[in-house]
Amino acid sequence: MSRIFLIPLVVACALFMENMDATVLATSLPVLAHDLGQNPLTLKLALTSYVVGLGVFIPISGWVADRYGARTVFRAAMAVFMLGSLMCAASNSLLGFVAARFLQGIGGAMMVPVGRIVVFRSVPRADLVKAVSFLTLPALLGPVIGPPLGGFITTYFHWRWIFVINVPASMLGMYLASRYFENWRADDVKPLDLKGFVLSGIGSTLAMMGLSLLDGELLAPSLALCLVAAGVLMLYLYVRHARNEAFPLLNLRMLRIPTFRVSVMAGSLFRTGFGAVPFLLPMTLQVGFGMSAFHAGTVTCASAFGAMFMKAVATRILRRFGFRTVLTWNAALSGLVLASYGLFTPDTPYLIMLTAVLVGGFLPSMQFTGFNSLAYADLDNADVSNATSMASVVQQISLGLGVTISALVVTFSSRLQGHAHIGATDFWPAFMTIGLFSMASIPMVRHLANDAGAALTGHNPAAALAKPANPRY
Repeated sequence: MSRIFLIPLVVACALFMENMDATVLATSLPVLAHDLGQNPLTLKLALTSYVVGLGVFIPISGWVADRYGARTVFRAAMAVFMLGSLMCAASNSLLGFVAARFLQGIGGAMMVPVGRIVVFRSVPRADLVKAVSFLTLPALLGPVIGPPLGGFITTYFHWRWIFVINVPASMLGMYLASRYFENWRADDVKPLDLKGFVLSGIGSTLAMMGLSLLDGELLAPSLALCLVAAGVLMLYLYVRHARNEAFPLLNLRMLRIPTFRVSVMAGSLFRTGFGAVPFLLPMTLQVGFGMSAFHAGTVTCASAFGAMFMKAVATRILRRFGFRTVLTWNAALSGLVLASYGLFTPDTPYLIMLTAVLVGGFLPSMQFTGFNSLAYADLDNADVSNATSMASVVQQISLGLGVTISALVVTFSSRLQGHAHIGATDFWPAFMTIGLFSMASIPMVRHLANDAGAALTGHNPAAALAKPANPRY
């Protein structure tokens, strides 16, 4: 195989391993919680700690690669991810498992962004589109394969094997990277905003973990609130610091650009809602309805098929109706579909569930495509790197918030209904809540201009309204 395509394939395998790992684990959480002697909802910490690790270390991944070499950092990241996987497989306590997941997140934060850097620097421009197509496959296939695979391993083998299978994949990746990657370094490395890294990293970690502990299962709610308050204070101090920093870790000035601001802020609300689904839906099907992990995985993966179909038509829809219209109406429909999951009962026919989850993958995929594209509509080339870092961090934190908030709603719902254990009727308020989060993005989107992002899609508002052509278009 040509070296030009072998390099993207190695990075794609790393991306596939990371994507699949998250979806595999979500399906296995109820069984894992039983083995660790924990309430199933407490295992939300396993997902939260991973996305916190990603969110904290993604912003410095580019700087580390420029400073120490892309090949060196990529191999080290795979080694860290493999070590975290081994620690997960060996864990016998919640604390140990959460720490291992955080370590995995650090490895993932360095592995995938640095891998993309290697691809863009190694592949000729003429072959870049073909190379990037390798990188899009894992994002599509991971959510399809992950839930049923995780359910199959958990049901018929043991959940620890979910993490053991990462070891040979990581070792192969490190070997291929050593053989085929060049150790790219930057000639002029900008100074690292170390103070900003400390403030934002500690702040987001304390705030997210404090929110995750508000249910009082592991820590007194008052202490959890103190953690949240300390985290918010650190993040406030970062905002003040970033305003006067020449090279801030996350450049908040990017938010002055209307299209980027809507993409990040409205997108974060939508992701908070949808980000809860990979955690909440398998939990409902297993803990609430008594399904096996494998059976629940086959239902959950239906959303990935809907998402794959949407990718084929998203561009045409955006060209026809424009970002503002599509993101407004699609958010409303997506919120309704997510909320409808709360109507599922143990007696709901399997095909009805599959159909609803399929649609629940189709619509949010349209929204993600729109927000992700809109972010770059009005950016200069020099701002792309900073904007990508900020958008990636907000995306990860939003996904973690979705898991945390949905778990808290289920917990409080159960307590209000006086249930000694989580039951089927405790989940519907959480689905209603995440549906409302998705709809909450609509007011921000409505502030977009009718022609926002038209340069990306070719959308013509005048033509869409069936008015005479305007010469300016």
